[in-house]
Amino acid sequence: MPTREYPDRPVVGVSGVVILRGGGIVLVQRQNPPLEGQWSLPGGVLDLGESMLEGLVREVREETGLIVVPGPLIDVIEHVERDADGRVRYHYIVVDYVCRGGAASPKAAEDAVAVAVASPADLGSYHLASRTIDIIHRARRLEAKMA
Repeated sequence: MPTREYPDRPVVGVSGVVILRGGGIVLVQRQNPPLEGQWSLPGGVLDLGESMLEGLVREVREETGLIVVPGPLIDVIEHVERDADGRVRYHYIVVDYVCRGGAASPKAAEDAVAVAVASPADLGSYHLASRTIDIIHRARRLEAKMA
């Protein structure tokens, strides 16, 4: 597995906007850097030889206990964080997908301090990055077209 902190190349990850029956959005509170303690979408780093969708299903299950059905690609996000000396401390390429999550209740597991099911109207109370909120809104529009 590539080094996540001070990597020699970008690290590829996947995340999902998991939409449960009833419209709730699954969020996880991160346990590890670079987003330690912050709320975000469930997901993580691909394993060698794993497809994007295999990694997505595995990561969501590991963090929330949910088995999801992946849908369309939403976007590809790049996250680069530099230290005080200008060296790249973190460099992630994250591929975001819409996911349907059924009716099960998520539970915090690996790499997640907590899990929440947020209504779209309550997203602001989780202090999500503006690009995460944009991804969620785009996912909801895509999911509506899937119905």
